Amino acid sequence: MSTKQRIGRLEFPYRAGRTPAGVAPASPNARWGANYDTAWARKPVARITRRALAEAVVLPAVTVLARPRQVGLDRLERLEGPVIFAANHHSHIDTPLLFSSIPPRWRSRLAVAAASDYFFGGAIRSATSALVIGAIPMERGKVGRRSARLAASLIEDGWSLLIFPEGGRSPDGWGQPFLGGAGYLAVRCGVHVLPVHVEGTDRILPKGHRLPRASSTTITFGDPLIPTAEENARRFAARIEVAVASLADECATNWYQARLRNHAGTTPSLTGPNVSSWRRAWALGDRSPRYHQTKHPWP
Repeated sequence: MSTKQRIGRLEFPYRAGRTPAGVAPASPNARWGANYDTAWARKPVARITRRALAEAVVLPAVTVLARPRQVGLDRLERLEGPVIFAANHHSHIDTPLLFSSIPPRWRSRLAVAAASDYFFGGAIRSATSALVIGAIPMERGKVGRRSARLAASLIEDGWSLLIFPEGGRSPDGWGQPFLGGAGYLAVRCGVHVLPVHVEGTDRILPKGHRLPRASSTTITFGDPLIPTAEENARRFAARIEVAVASLADECATNWYQARLRNHAGTTPSLTGPNVSSWRRAWALGDRSPRYHQTKHPWP
C-alpha cells in the first residue's frame, strides 16, 4: 500500500471527521458571507489605507455626486464613546455618504454592518467591502450569533457601528419597518443610538439601477437615544424607528412642526400609506425616484 493510500485511510484526528448522518455538510464557500473574517481590515495598515481612500476617492466622489448638506451636527457635540448610528436605507450611495458625513472622531473607528449575502459574496467583493468602508458581515432579517458577537466585541473595544435597521434598500422610495438589530446591540452593550435620516439618495441610485445621477442630499442627525431599564430590544427598536421618522418629518417641513407632531404622536410613518403601489408612488410626489427619471412625470 502506498503512502498516499495509507494517509487516505486515516481517520480523525489526523484528517477531518466525517459529517454525521442527518447533518448537512458544510458549504465549500463557508469562509465567505457571514463567516468572512474582517479582523485584518481593522489593523493599522488597513485603517491608514482606508483613510487615504476616503480622502482621495470617497469624499470627492460623494461631494460631486450627492452635494450633501448635514443638519443637526450640534446634537453630537456632547456625545462621547462608541455610538451606534442607525439610518434609513434607500440606496447603495447611503453607505459612502454617511461614512463621509459622520464626524472624523467616530469615522476613524467606524464599522459598517453590511448584508453578508451581498457585500461578502466572494473573495474580491468581501475584501473590497472590508477595506474601503470597514464593513462587517451581518445577516439580513436577524442578528445571527456570530454577527452579534463580532459587533458587540467591536463596540466594547471602542468602535462605533453604522447599521441600517431596515435590513435592505427601499424598493419603492418609502421606508421599511425597522428590525431589532440596533436595539438589541444597544441594550446588550449599553451604548447610545444616534438616529440618522438620509434624504435624496433614492434619486441618485435607486434600487434596480446601475448608473447614478447627481442630486442634492440632506443628512439629518438626531438626538442620542439610550435604552431605559424598562425597554427590551424590540421596544427600543420601535423608538429608534419613530426617531428616524421624526427626522424625516423635520427634513420635509421644519424642526418646530416635526417636534409638535412627535409630541402628539402623529409623526408620519417612514413606511408610507398601506395602499396600492401606484397610490404609494403618487403619495411620494416629487420625492419619487421615478419623478426624476422622466421629463414628463405622470400625472
